[in-house]
Amino acid sequence: MEFPDRLKYTQHDEWIAIDGDVVTLGITAFAQDALGEIVHVELPEVGAAFAAGAAVCEVESVKAVAEVYTPVGGEIIAVNADLDGSEDTVNADPYGGGWLVKLRCADLGPAAALMDAAAYRAKIA
Repeated sequence: MEFPDRLKYTQHDEWIAIDGDVVTLGITAFAQDALGEIVHVELPEVGAAFAAGAAVCEVESVKAVAEVYTPVGGEIIAVNADLDGSEDTVNADPYGGGWLVKLRCADLGPAAALMDAAAYRAKIA
C-alpha cells in the first residue's frame, strides 16, 4: 500500500498536504481499502468553518459510512466537485484526484503532532 512521504497522517486514517496556509485533506489508501468501494461522498459547503478534530465530510462505501475529520481548523476554500458522479476516484487515486477538501488554516500547529509516512506504516502494521 502506498503512503506518500510528502503527506502527514492522522490516527483516523486521513492524510493532509500542506501548502503555505492551505491544507488539502483526503482519506488514506488503508482507509479506502478498509471501507471498500466508495460510492458516495458528502462534502461541506465552501466557506464553512471547522475546528481541529471536527468531522468535515462523510464517505459512504458498500460496507459503511465513515466521517472524515480535519486535524487542523480552518475554512473550506474548495471541495472536490469532480467526485460528484465519480466517487470511484477516491478508490483509484486517494492521494491525487481523490482529495476531498481544501482548508485555509490560521493555525497549523496541530499538524506538527501528525504522523509521517513511516510512523503511519508502523501504526497500521
